[in-house]
Amino acid sequence: APAAARRLMTAAAEPATEPQAALPDELQAWLQHLQVERRLAPRTLTLYTEALRRLVRAAQAHPVPLLQVQSHHVRRWAAQLHGQGLAPRSIAIVLAAWRGLYRWWGDNRKISSNPVEGVRAPKAGRPLPKALSVDHAVALAEHEPTAPDPAMRARDHCVVELLYGCGLRVGELVALDVAGSAEAVGWIDREPGGEATAHVLGKGSKRRSVPVGSAARQALDDWLAVRGQLAKAGEPALLVGKRGGRITDGQVRARLKALALQAGLPVHVHPHMLRHSFASHLLQSSGDLRAVQELLGHASIATTQVYTRLDFQHLAKVYDAAHPRARKRGA
Repeated sequence: APAAARRLMTAAAEPATEPQAALPDELQAWLQHLQVERRLAPRTLTLYTEALRRLVRAAQAHPVPLLQVQSHHVRRWAAQLHGQGLAPRSIAIVLAAWRGLYRWWGDNRKISSNPVEGVRAPKAGRPLPKALSVDHAVALAEHEPTAPDPAMRARDHCVVELLYGCGLRVGELVALDVAGSAEAVGWIDREPGGEATAHVLGKGSKRRSVPVGSAARQALDDWLAVRGQLAKAGEPALLVGKRGGRITDGQVRARLKALALQAGLPVHVHPHMLRHSFASHLLQSSGDLRAVQELLGHASIATTQVYTRLDFQHLAKVYDAAHPRARKRGA
């Protein structure tokens, strides 16, 4: 390829070498809109920010003003990202960010058509969610954290139990407050008889309520008994860090990784793996796909159905053992 084309391919596909570099004001305004009005998760905002940096670099290398980008530009840049080895799912995220930006500009009458509309990422096989085995999940939940501070140990145990016991996303977990209020995004209600319910705001600003099981309730009570040793005065967050403020999703990821290592698990564990484990194990035990869909907050049952493929051997054994027509009977 000519040198100019190679430079364009590199600019469009390589990650930012200076991730701290500020984006143009008009792009910062859209990210602010996503954060404040759409309430996108911090992880999504991070991915969209990097996608916008890719857009700026590609447009500068072409060169073409952002408001004059056309569909053929977007198709070329998407193809270059694929040619440089970016995974189809990552390209899909980049295109989703670009599409959202130009849709926003269209709503504000800055452009007449969306150049990203109709441009799709390369097809990719749908990977199965990575879930822990029941034994590994229980081992992690029953492992006693080794943090030197008893309050931190109680908090870490509460984190694991709420993630695995309720199937929460990490963003939903860190947004939980001790009690409900007009400002609360999520909270946990304790009901008469010892029952508890987590109220969370999920994807698409959809609210759902999830029952908190007995093990998670006990971990929650243990944490609330010592939470005051860490939490700043007036802090509404249920889960707090060493400085007394709301814990971040990055802190949860780091602690969960450390806890899994301490528990001797042979795999890297992240928060969403516990959500997958919650769904898979619940579906294996109940077989109720609709109930699992409601508990996870999936808009479509097709999203939930992926968990039916996680442990086919387990399901086959259940069928062989239970169904009267599963096996031929001996004479």
